[in-house]
Amino acid sequence: MERNVLPHDSAKAVPAPAPVPAPAPVPVPAPAPHHRALPAAMYACVVLVVGTVAAINLAVPMLAASALHPSASALVWIVDTYVIFFACLVIPGGAAGDRFGRKGVLLSGLLLFAAGTALSAAAPNVPLLLAGRAVTGVGAAAVLPNTLAVLLHAVPAERRGRSIAAWAAMTGIGGVIGNVGGGAVLSGGSWRWLFLAAVPIALLLAAFVARVAPVSARHDRRLDPLGALLLVGACVALLVGIVQGPEAGWGSALVIGGFAGSAALFTAWTLVELRTEHPLLDPRLFRVPALRSACLGMTAVFFGMFALFYVNASFLQYGKGFGVLRTGLGIIPLTVPIILGAQRVAPLARRIGLDATLALAFAFVGGGLLGLSTVNSGTAYTGYAGWLVVTGIGVTLALPTLSGAISGSLPPAQAGVGAGLQATTREFGSALGVAVIGTVLTARFVSALPADIRDGGAHGHGHPHTVAQALATAGPGRRHDIVTAFVSGADSGLRVIGAAVLVLGALVVLQSLISRRAATS
Repeated sequence: MERNVLPHDSAKAVPAPAPVPAPAPVPVPAPAPHHRALPAAMYACVVLVVGTVAAINLAVPMLAASALHPSASALVWIVDTYVIFFACLVIPGGAAGDRFGRKGVLLSGLLLFAAGTALSAAAPNVPLLLAGRAVTGVGAAAVLPNTLAVLLHAVPAERRGRSIAAWAAMTGIGGVIGNVGGGAVLSGGSWRWLFLAAVPIALLLAAFVARVAPVSARHDRRLDPLGALLLVGACVALLVGIVQGPEAGWGSALVIGGFAGSAALFTAWTLVELRTEHPLLDPRLFRVPALRSACLGMTAVFFGMFALFYVNASFLQYGKGFGVLRTGLGIIPLTVPIILGAQRVAPLARRIGLDATLALAFAFVGGGLLGLSTVNSGTAYTGYAGWLVVTGIGVTLALPTLSGAISGSLPPAQAGVGAGLQATTREFGSALGVAVIGTVLTARFVSALPADIRDGGAHGHGHPHTVAQALATAGPGRRHDIVTAFVSGADSGLRVIGAAVLVLGALVVLQSLISRRAATS
Protein backbone atom coordinates (compact mmCIF):
# COMPACT_ATOMS: atom_id res chain seq x y z
CA MET A 1 0.00 0.00 0.00
CA GLU A 2 1.34 3.45 -0.89
CA ARG A 3 2.17 5.41 2.25
CA ASN A 4 2.95 9.06 2.51
CA VAL A 5 5.25 8.57 5.50
CA LEU A 6 8.89 9.09 6.27
CA PRO A 7 11.12 6.02 6.60
CA HIS A 8 12.54 5.27 9.98
CA ASP A 9 16.02 6.51 9.07
CA SER A 10 14.59 9.96 8.30
CA ALA A 11 13.70 10.54 11.93
CA LYS A 12 16.60 12.98 12.09
CA ALA A 13 14.33 15.45 10.32
CA VAL A 14 12.22 15.64 13.46
CA PRO A 15 13.66 16.38 16.90
CA ALA A 16 13.17 13.30 19.02
CA PRO A 17 13.87 12.37 22.63
CA ALA A 18 17.47 11.57 23.43
CA PRO A 19 18.14 7.87 22.84
CA VAL A 20 18.37 5.62 25.85
CA PRO A 21 21.52 3.48 26.02
CA ALA A 22 20.56 -0.02 25.03
CA PRO A 23 20.56 -2.38 28.01
CA ALA A 24 22.24 -5.73 27.89
CA PRO A 25 20.14 -8.18 25.90
CA VAL A 26 17.68 -10.07 28.03
CA PRO A 27 17.09 -13.67 26.99
CA VAL A 28 13.55 -14.01 25.76
CA PRO A 29 11.84 -17.32 25.08
CA ALA A 30 10.95 -17.92 21.46
CA PRO A 31 7.34 -17.25 20.62
CA ALA A 32 5.09 -20.15 21.43
CA PRO A 33 3.91 -22.12 18.39
CA HIS A 34 0.28 -20.98 18.73
CA HIS A 35 0.18 -19.54 15.22
CA ARG A 36 -3.59 -19.37 15.00
CA ALA A 37 -4.53 -19.09 18.66
CA LEU A 38 -2.37 -16.02 19.31
CA PRO A 39 -3.96 -13.73 16.70
CA ALA A 40 -7.40 -14.99 17.77
CA ALA A 41 -6.65 -14.09 21.38
CA MET A 42 -5.37 -10.61 20.48
CA TYR A 43 -8.31 -9.89 18.17
CA ALA A 44 -10.76 -11.04 20.85
CA CYS A 45 -9.19 -8.62 23.34
CA VAL A 46 -9.55 -5.79 20.82
CA VAL A 47 -13.21 -6.67 20.22
CA LEU A 48 -13.88 -6.69 23.97
CA VAL A 49 -12.42 -3.28 24.79
CA VAL A 50 -13.68 -1.56 21.62
CA GLY A 51 -17.05 -3.32 21.72
CA THR A 52 -17.57 -2.00 25.22
CA VAL A 53 -17.41 1.54 23.85
CA ALA A 54 -20.29 0.77 21.50
CA ALA A 55 -22.40 -1.56 23.65
CA ILE A 56 -23.10 0.99 26.37
CA ASN A 57 -24.96 3.15 23.85
CA LEU A 58 -27.68 0.51 23.64
CA ALA A 59 -28.26 0.84 27.37
CA VAL A 60 -28.80 4.63 27.25
CA PRO A 61 -32.64 4.43 27.08
CA MET A 62 -32.62 1.86 29.94
CA LEU A 63 -30.30 4.01 32.02
CA ALA A 64 -32.38 7.13 31.35
CA ALA A 65 -35.48 5.36 32.70
CA SER A 66 -33.68 3.60 35.57
CA ALA A 67 -33.75 4.30 39.30
CA LEU A 68 -30.44 6.18 38.89
CA HIS A 69 -32.35 9.04 37.18
CA PRO A 70 -29.34 10.36 35.24
CA SER A 71 -29.52 13.73 33.51
CA ALA A 72 -28.77 14.11 29.79
CA SER A 73 -25.21 15.17 30.58
CA ALA A 74 -24.80 12.26 33.02
CA LEU A 75 -25.79 9.85 30.24
CA VAL A 76 -23.03 11.24 28.04
CA TRP A 77 -20.55 10.96 30.93
CA ILE A 78 -21.54 7.32 31.51
CA VAL A 79 -20.57 6.64 27.91
CA ASP A 80 -17.53 8.94 27.76
CA THR A 81 -15.82 8.32 31.12
CA TYR A 82 -14.65 4.91 29.92
CA VAL A 83 -13.61 6.30 26.57
CA ILE A 84 -11.66 9.29 27.86
CA PHE A 85 -9.58 7.25 30.33
CA PHE A 86 -9.07 4.71 27.59
CA ALA A 87 -7.91 7.40 25.16
CA CYS A 88 -5.63 9.33 27.50
CA LEU A 89 -3.92 6.35 29.15
CA VAL A 90 -3.48 4.09 26.16
CA ILE A 91 -0.04 5.54 25.34
CA PRO A 92 1.14 5.07 28.95
CA GLY A 93 -0.33 1.56 28.66
CA GLY A 94 1.78 0.86 25.60
CA ALA A 95 4.90 2.33 27.18
CA ALA A 96 4.31 0.30 30.34
CA GLY A 97 4.17 -2.81 28.17
CA ASP A 98 7.45 -1.85 26.50
CA ARG A 99 9.12 -1.43 29.88
CA PHE A 100 7.55 -4.05 32.15
CA GLY A 101 6.61 -6.69 29.59
CA ARG A 102 3.73 -6.57 27.13
CA LYS A 103 2.19 -9.85 28.16
CA GLY A 104 2.15 -8.96 31.86
CA VAL A 105 0.65 -5.52 31.29
CA LEU A 106 -1.94 -7.01 28.94
CA LEU A 107 -2.97 -9.55 31.59
CA SER A 108 -3.11 -6.85 34.27
CA GLY A 109 -5.32 -4.76 32.02
CA LEU A 110 -7.78 -7.60 31.49
CA LEU A 111 -8.04 -8.18 35.25
CA LEU A 112 -8.54 -4.45 35.88
CA PHE A 113 -11.16 -4.39 33.14
CA ALA A 114 -13.03 -7.22 34.88
CA ALA A 115 -12.87 -5.39 38.23
CA GLY A 116 -14.18 -2.15 36.71
CA THR A 117 -17.11 -3.79 34.98
CA ALA A 118 -18.01 -5.61 38.19
CA LEU A 119 -18.06 -2.27 40.05
CA SER A 120 -20.21 -0.73 37.32
CA ALA A 121 -22.70 -3.59 37.50
CA ALA A 122 -23.12 -3.18 41.25
CA ALA A 123 -23.17 0.64 41.30
CA PRO A 124 -26.12 2.03 43.33
CA ASN A 125 -25.72 5.58 41.98
CA VAL A 126 -24.24 7.57 39.12
CA PRO A 127 -20.94 8.56 40.85
CA LEU A 128 -20.04 4.93 41.58
CA LEU A 129 -21.06 3.92 38.07
CA LEU A 130 -18.72 6.59 36.70
CA ALA A 131 -15.94 5.32 38.99
CA GLY A 132 -16.43 1.80 37.63
CA ARG A 133 -16.35 3.13 34.08
CA ALA A 134 -13.07 4.95 34.82
CA VAL A 135 -11.44 1.80 36.23
CA THR A 136 -12.61 -0.17 33.20
CA GLY A 137 -11.12 2.48 30.91
CA VAL A 138 -7.75 2.23 32.67
CA GLY A 139 -7.83 -1.53 32.12
CA ALA A 140 -8.72 -1.12 28.45
CA ALA A 141 -5.81 1.31 28.03
CA ALA A 142 -3.45 -1.40 29.23
CA VAL A 143 -5.00 -4.00 26.93
CA LEU A 144 -5.34 -2.44 23.49
CA PRO A 145 -1.81 -1.21 22.64
CA ASN A 146 -0.21 -4.37 23.91
CA THR A 147 -2.35 -6.61 21.70
CA LEU A 148 -0.73 -5.11 18.60
CA ALA A 149 2.71 -5.05 20.22
CA VAL A 150 2.46 -8.76 21.07
CA LEU A 151 1.37 -9.53 17.51
CA LEU A 152 4.23 -7.57 15.97
CA HIS A 153 6.69 -9.42 18.21
CA ALA A 154 5.35 -12.88 17.45
CA VAL A 155 4.31 -12.68 13.80
CA PRO A 156 6.93 -13.17 11.04
CA ALA A 157 7.92 -10.03 9.16
CA GLU A 158 6.23 -11.11 5.94
CA ARG A 159 2.87 -11.40 7.72
CA ARG A 160 2.98 -8.20 9.73
CA GLY A 161 1.24 -6.05 7.13
CA ARG A 162 -1.71 -8.42 7.00
CA SER A 163 -1.78 -8.68 10.80
CA ILE A 164 -1.87 -4.89 11.17
CA ALA A 165 -4.73 -4.68 8.64
CA ALA A 166 -6.69 -7.39 10.46
CA TRP A 167 -6.04 -5.75 13.84
CA ALA A 168 -7.24 -2.40 12.46
CA ALA A 169 -10.35 -4.07 11.04
CA MET A 170 -11.10 -5.52 14.48
CA THR A 171 -11.32 -2.01 15.90
CA GLY A 172 -14.14 -1.33 13.46
CA ILE A 173 -15.81 -4.72 13.70
CA GLY A 174 -15.50 -4.59 17.49
CA GLY A 175 -17.89 -1.67 17.66
CA VAL A 176 -20.49 -3.56 15.69
CA ILE A 177 -20.02 -6.77 17.67
CA GLY A 178 -20.47 -4.66 20.79
CA ASN A 179 -23.81 -3.46 19.43
CA VAL A 180 -25.03 -6.94 18.53
CA GLY A 181 -23.73 -8.67 21.65
CA GLY A 182 -24.86 -5.84 23.86
CA GLY A 183 -28.34 -6.03 22.38
CA ALA A 184 -28.52 -9.74 23.11
CA VAL A 185 -27.41 -9.25 26.72
CA LEU A 186 -29.64 -6.23 27.35
CA SER A 187 -32.68 -8.11 26.09
CA GLY A 188 -32.60 -9.68 29.55
CA GLY A 189 -34.15 -6.43 30.77
CA SER A 190 -31.48 -4.68 32.87
CA TRP A 191 -28.54 -2.46 31.99
CA ARG A 192 -26.57 -4.15 34.78
CA TRP A 193 -26.41 -7.37 32.76
CA LEU A 194 -24.24 -5.61 30.20
CA PHE A 195 -21.48 -5.09 32.76
CA LEU A 196 -21.93 -8.45 34.45
CA ALA A 197 -21.51 -10.26 31.13
CA ALA A 198 -18.15 -8.57 30.53
CA VAL A 199 -16.62 -9.91 33.76
CA PRO A 200 -16.34 -13.62 32.81
CA ILE A 201 -15.36 -12.73 29.23
CA ALA A 202 -12.41 -10.66 30.48
CA LEU A 203 -11.34 -13.38 32.91
CA LEU A 204 -11.52 -16.10 30.25
CA LEU A 205 -9.50 -13.97 27.86
CA ALA A 206 -6.89 -13.43 30.58
CA ALA A 207 -6.53 -17.20 30.95
CA PHE A 208 -6.32 -17.60 27.16
CA VAL A 209 -3.67 -14.90 26.80
CA ALA A 210 -1.65 -16.34 29.67
CA ARG A 211 -1.51 -19.63 27.79
CA VAL A 212 -0.76 -18.54 24.21
CA ALA A 213 1.03 -15.18 24.32
CA PRO A 214 4.84 -15.16 24.21
CA VAL A 215 7.04 -13.08 26.47
CA SER A 216 8.65 -10.14 24.66
CA ALA A 217 11.80 -8.14 25.33
CA ARG A 218 11.61 -5.19 27.68
CA HIS A 219 12.82 -1.71 26.77
CA ASP A 220 14.27 0.64 29.34
CA ARG A 221 11.78 3.43 28.66
CA ARG A 222 10.82 5.73 31.50
CA LEU A 223 7.19 6.43 32.19
CA ASP A 224 5.73 9.92 32.29
CA PRO A 225 3.00 10.06 34.97
CA LEU A 226 2.83 13.87 35.00
CA GLY A 227 2.27 13.99 31.27
CA ALA A 228 -0.46 11.36 31.51
CA LEU A 229 -2.18 13.23 34.36
CA LEU A 230 -2.13 16.52 32.45
CA LEU A 231 -3.52 14.84 29.32
CA VAL A 232 -6.39 13.23 31.22
CA GLY A 233 -7.20 16.52 32.93
CA ALA A 234 -7.12 18.46 29.66
CA CYS A 235 -9.45 16.02 27.89
CA VAL A 236 -11.89 15.85 30.81
CA ALA A 237 -11.99 19.66 31.01
CA LEU A 238 -12.70 19.87 27.26
CA LEU A 239 -15.58 17.42 27.57
CA VAL A 240 -16.96 19.32 30.57
CA GLY A 241 -17.21 22.39 28.36
CA ILE A 242 -18.90 20.49 25.53
CA VAL A 243 -21.21 18.19 27.51
CA GLN A 244 -22.45 20.60 30.18
CA GLY A 245 -23.28 23.41 27.76
CA PRO A 246 -26.97 22.59 27.14
CA GLU A 247 -27.79 22.16 30.84
CA ALA A 248 -25.47 24.67 32.56
CA GLY A 249 -25.60 27.29 29.80
CA TRP A 250 -22.84 28.14 27.34
CA GLY A 251 -21.98 31.29 29.24
CA SER A 252 -21.85 29.60 32.64
CA ALA A 253 -18.70 29.56 34.75
CA LEU A 254 -18.59 25.76 34.53
CA VAL A 255 -18.55 25.67 30.73
CA ILE A 256 -16.19 28.61 30.25
CA GLY A 257 -13.95 27.24 32.98
CA GLY A 258 -13.93 23.84 31.25
CA PHE A 259 -12.76 25.26 27.95
CA ALA A 260 -10.24 27.61 29.57
CA GLY A 261 -8.93 24.84 31.82
CA SER A 262 -8.59 22.51 28.86
CA ALA A 263 -6.54 25.06 26.91
CA ALA A 264 -4.29 25.66 29.93
CA LEU A 265 -3.79 21.96 30.62
CA PHE A 266 -3.07 21.11 26.98
CA THR A 267 -0.49 23.91 26.96
CA ALA A 268 1.05 22.61 30.18
CA TRP A 269 1.10 19.08 28.78
CA THR A 270 2.90 20.24 25.64
CA LEU A 271 5.52 22.13 27.66
CA VAL A 272 6.09 19.19 30.00
CA GLU A 273 6.46 16.73 27.14
CA LEU A 274 8.91 19.02 25.31
CA ARG A 275 11.09 19.29 28.41
CA THR A 276 10.87 15.68 29.56
CA GLU A 277 13.93 13.66 28.61
CA HIS A 278 11.83 10.61 27.75
CA PRO A 279 8.28 11.72 26.90
CA LEU A 280 5.65 9.13 26.16
CA LEU A 281 4.52 11.20 23.19
CA ASP A 282 6.89 13.85 21.91
CA PRO A 283 4.74 16.69 20.43
CA ARG A 284 7.54 17.30 17.91
CA LEU A 285 6.62 14.02 16.22
CA PHE A 286 3.60 15.82 14.80
CA ARG A 287 5.95 17.86 12.65
CA VAL A 288 5.93 14.81 10.38
CA PRO A 289 3.10 15.74 8.00
CA ALA A 290 2.05 12.15 7.30
CA LEU A 291 1.79 11.28 10.99
CA ARG A 292 -0.10 14.48 11.76
CA SER A 293 -2.62 14.02 8.96
CA ALA A 294 -3.09 10.30 9.66
CA CYS A 295 -3.83 10.99 13.34
CA LEU A 296 -6.32 13.70 12.40
CA GLY A 297 -7.92 11.33 9.92
CA MET A 298 -8.25 8.53 12.47
CA THR A 299 -9.79 10.95 14.96
CA ALA A 300 -12.29 12.13 12.35
CA VAL A 301 -13.39 8.62 11.33
CA PHE A 302 -14.05 7.51 14.90
CA PHE A 303 -15.61 10.89 15.69
CA GLY A 304 -18.24 10.07 13.06
CA MET A 305 -18.58 6.35 13.73
CA PHE A 306 -19.15 6.51 17.47
CA ALA A 307 -21.38 9.56 17.23
CA LEU A 308 -23.48 7.35 14.98
CA PHE A 309 -23.42 4.52 17.53
CA TYR A 310 -24.60 6.88 20.26
CA VAL A 311 -27.56 8.15 18.23
CA ASN A 312 -28.36 4.88 16.45
CA ALA A 313 -29.21 3.00 19.64
CA SER A 314 -31.72 5.56 20.86
CA PHE A 315 -33.12 6.38 17.40
CA LEU A 316 -33.98 2.78 16.61
CA GLN A 317 -35.55 2.24 20.04
CA TYR A 318 -37.43 5.53 20.34
CA GLY A 319 -38.00 6.47 16.72
CA LYS A 320 -38.53 3.06 15.11
CA GLY A 321 -39.88 1.19 18.13
CA PHE A 322 -37.23 -1.55 17.91
CA GLY A 323 -36.49 -3.75 20.90
CA VAL A 324 -32.97 -3.68 22.26
CA LEU A 325 -31.91 -6.92 20.52
CA ARG A 326 -33.27 -5.77 17.17
CA THR A 327 -31.54 -2.45 17.73
CA GLY A 328 -28.22 -4.22 18.24
CA LEU A 329 -28.75 -6.18 15.04
CA GLY A 330 -29.82 -3.03 13.22
CA ILE A 331 -26.23 -1.78 12.90
CA ILE A 332 -25.05 -4.91 11.05
CA PRO A 333 -25.22 -3.35 7.55
CA LEU A 334 -22.34 -1.11 8.60
CA THR A 335 -20.12 -4.17 9.00
CA VAL A 336 -20.77 -5.76 5.62
CA PRO A 337 -18.21 -3.61 3.75
CA ILE A 338 -15.69 -4.01 6.60
CA ILE A 339 -15.93 -7.80 6.53
CA LEU A 340 -15.93 -8.14 2.75
CA GLY A 341 -13.58 -5.33 1.80
CA ALA A 342 -10.83 -5.00 4.44
CA GLN A 343 -8.32 -7.14 2.52
CA ARG A 344 -9.03 -5.28 -0.74
CA VAL A 345 -8.12 -1.82 0.51
CA ALA A 346 -4.33 -2.17 0.14
CA PRO A 347 -4.47 -3.20 -3.57
CA LEU A 348 -6.93 -0.37 -4.22
CA ALA A 349 -4.66 2.17 -2.54
CA ARG A 350 -1.71 0.98 -4.62
CA ARG A 351 -3.78 1.37 -7.77
CA ILE A 352 -5.36 4.79 -7.20
CA GLY A 353 -3.00 6.29 -4.62
CA LEU A 354 -3.18 7.18 -0.95
CA ASP A 355 -4.79 10.58 -1.41
CA ALA A 356 -7.59 9.29 -3.63
CA THR A 357 -8.26 6.43 -1.19
CA LEU A 358 -8.57 8.82 1.74
CA ALA A 359 -10.74 11.23 -0.25
CA LEU A 360 -13.13 8.39 -1.06
CA ALA A 361 -13.11 7.23 2.55
CA PHE A 362 -14.14 10.59 3.99
CA ALA A 363 -16.65 11.20 1.23
CA PHE A 364 -18.39 7.92 2.06
CA VAL A 365 -18.29 8.39 5.85
CA GLY A 366 -19.44 12.01 5.79
CA GLY A 367 -21.96 11.42 3.00
CA GLY A 368 -23.38 8.38 4.79
CA LEU A 369 -23.90 10.35 7.99
CA LEU A 370 -25.60 13.16 6.10
CA GLY A 371 -27.80 10.59 4.41
CA LEU A 372 -28.75 9.09 7.77
CA SER A 373 -29.79 12.56 8.94
CA THR A 374 -32.58 12.50 6.33
CA VAL A 375 -34.14 9.37 7.85
CA ASN A 376 -37.18 9.84 10.08
CA SER A 377 -39.55 7.61 12.03
CA GLY A 378 -41.62 6.88 8.94
CA THR A 379 -38.68 5.87 6.72
CA ALA A 380 -38.39 2.15 6.00
CA TYR A 381 -35.46 0.45 7.69
CA THR A 382 -34.05 -0.54 4.28
CA GLY A 383 -33.39 3.14 3.57
CA TYR A 384 -31.61 3.48 6.89
CA ALA A 385 -29.59 0.32 6.24
CA GLY A 386 -28.51 1.62 2.84
CA TRP A 387 -26.90 4.69 4.38
CA LEU A 388 -25.22 2.48 6.98
CA VAL A 389 -23.60 0.53 4.12
CA VAL A 390 -22.39 3.79 2.57
CA THR A 391 -20.83 4.81 5.89
CA GLY A 392 -19.31 1.34 6.29
CA ILE A 393 -17.56 1.61 2.91
CA GLY A 394 -15.85 4.77 4.10
CA VAL A 395 -14.78 3.18 7.38
CA THR A 396 -13.43 0.18 5.47
CA LEU A 397 -11.29 2.38 3.24
CA ALA A 398 -10.04 4.54 6.11
CA LEU A 399 -9.04 2.14 8.89
CA PRO A 400 -6.24 0.04 7.34
CA THR A 401 -4.95 3.01 5.33
CA LEU A 402 -4.62 5.33 8.31
CA SER A 403 -3.47 2.59 10.69
CA GLY A 404 -0.65 1.60 8.35
CA ALA A 405 0.42 5.22 7.94
CA ILE A 406 0.69 5.75 11.70
CA SER A 407 2.49 2.44 12.28
CA GLY A 408 4.98 3.17 9.52
CA SER A 409 5.96 6.50 11.06
CA LEU A 410 7.62 5.02 14.15
CA PRO A 411 10.49 2.54 14.58
CA PRO A 412 9.81 -1.04 15.78
CA ALA A 413 11.25 -0.30 19.23
CA GLN A 414 8.30 2.05 19.79
CA ALA A 415 5.66 -0.45 18.73
CA GLY A 416 3.78 -0.03 21.99
CA VAL A 417 3.78 3.76 21.76
CA GLY A 418 2.80 3.59 18.08
CA ALA A 419 -0.15 1.33 18.84
CA GLY A 420 -1.03 3.62 21.71
CA LEU A 421 -1.00 6.64 19.42
CA GLN A 422 -3.42 4.89 17.08
CA ALA A 423 -5.69 3.97 19.95
CA THR A 424 -5.52 7.48 21.44
CA THR A 425 -6.70 9.07 18.23
CA ARG A 426 -9.47 6.48 17.86
CA GLU A 427 -10.78 6.76 21.39
CA PHE A 428 -10.38 10.53 21.64
CA GLY A 429 -12.35 10.82 18.41
CA SER A 430 -14.98 8.47 19.85
CA ALA A 431 -15.30 10.47 23.07
CA LEU A 432 -15.47 13.75 21.18
CA GLY A 433 -18.07 12.40 18.76
CA VAL A 434 -20.32 11.21 21.58
CA ALA A 435 -19.93 14.51 23.43
CA VAL A 436 -20.66 16.68 20.40
CA ILE A 437 -23.62 14.72 19.10
CA GLY A 438 -25.03 14.37 22.62
CA THR A 439 -24.79 18.13 23.07
CA VAL A 440 -26.38 18.96 19.71
CA LEU A 441 -29.09 16.35 20.20
CA THR A 442 -29.98 17.63 23.67
CA ALA A 443 -30.11 21.28 22.62
CA ARG A 444 -32.27 20.55 19.57
CA PHE A 445 -34.49 18.11 21.48
CA VAL A 446 -35.32 20.71 24.13
CA SER A 447 -36.05 23.43 21.56
CA ALA A 448 -38.22 21.06 19.47
CA LEU A 449 -40.42 19.97 22.39
CA PRO A 450 -43.92 21.46 22.48
CA ALA A 451 -43.94 24.53 24.71
CA ASP A 452 -46.28 23.03 27.32
CA ILE A 453 -44.01 20.01 27.81
CA ARG A 454 -40.87 22.12 27.88
CA ASP A 455 -42.34 24.68 30.28
CA GLY A 456 -44.01 21.99 32.37
CA GLY A 457 -40.60 20.57 33.14
CA ALA A 458 -39.30 24.03 34.04
CA HIS A 459 -41.77 24.22 36.93
CA GLY A 460 -40.02 21.24 38.50
CA HIS A 461 -36.29 20.78 37.95
CA GLY A 462 -35.71 22.67 34.71
CA HIS A 463 -36.53 21.75 31.14
CA PRO A 464 -36.63 18.02 30.40
CA HIS A 465 -33.41 17.05 28.59
CA THR A 466 -34.10 13.36 27.89
CA VAL A 467 -37.00 11.38 26.51
CA ALA A 468 -37.48 9.73 29.91
CA GLN A 469 -37.67 13.11 31.68
CA ALA A 470 -40.12 14.46 29.09
CA LEU A 471 -42.37 11.39 29.42
CA ALA A 472 -42.31 11.77 33.19
CA THR A 473 -43.36 15.41 32.77
CA ALA A 474 -46.07 15.00 30.10
CA GLY A 475 -47.10 11.37 30.43
CA PRO A 476 -47.16 8.56 27.84
CA GLY A 477 -50.05 10.20 25.98
CA ARG A 478 -47.61 12.76 24.56
CA ARG A 479 -45.08 10.15 23.47
CA HIS A 480 -45.47 10.95 19.76
CA ASP A 481 -44.63 14.62 20.26
CA ILE A 482 -41.66 13.76 22.45
CA VAL A 483 -40.27 11.16 20.02
CA THR A 484 -40.71 13.59 17.13
CA ALA A 485 -38.61 16.13 19.03
CA PHE A 486 -35.98 13.47 19.72
CA VAL A 487 -35.78 12.45 16.04
CA SER A 488 -35.34 16.11 15.12
CA GLY A 489 -32.46 16.33 17.58
CA ALA A 490 -30.87 13.13 16.22
CA ASP A 491 -31.10 14.42 12.64
CA SER A 492 -29.48 17.72 13.62
CA GLY A 493 -26.69 15.90 15.40
CA LEU A 494 -25.95 13.66 12.42
CA ARG A 495 -25.88 16.65 10.07
CA VAL A 496 -23.34 18.41 12.28
CA ILE A 497 -21.20 15.28 12.59
CA GLY A 498 -21.40 14.48 8.87
CA ALA A 499 -20.38 18.00 7.87
CA ALA A 500 -17.52 17.95 10.39
CA VAL A 501 -16.20 14.65 9.00
CA LEU A 502 -16.22 16.06 5.45
CA VAL A 503 -14.35 19.21 6.53
CA LEU A 504 -11.78 17.25 8.56
CA GLY A 505 -11.35 14.78 5.72
CA ALA A 506 -10.67 17.61 3.29
CA LEU A 507 -7.98 18.93 5.65
CA VAL A 508 -6.38 15.47 5.87
CA VAL A 509 -6.24 15.05 2.09
CA LEU A 510 -4.99 18.61 1.59
CA GLN A 511 -2.20 18.06 4.13
CA SER A 512 -1.24 14.84 2.37
CA LEU A 513 -1.10 16.54 -1.03
CA ILE A 514 0.97 19.46 0.29
CA SER A 515 3.46 17.21 2.07
CA ARG A 516 3.81 15.00 -1.02
CA ARG A 517 4.57 17.98 -3.25
CA ALA A 518 7.06 19.35 -0.70
CA ALA A 519 8.84 16.00 -0.59
CA THR A 520 9.22 15.86 -4.38
CA SER A 521 10.24 19.48 -4.86
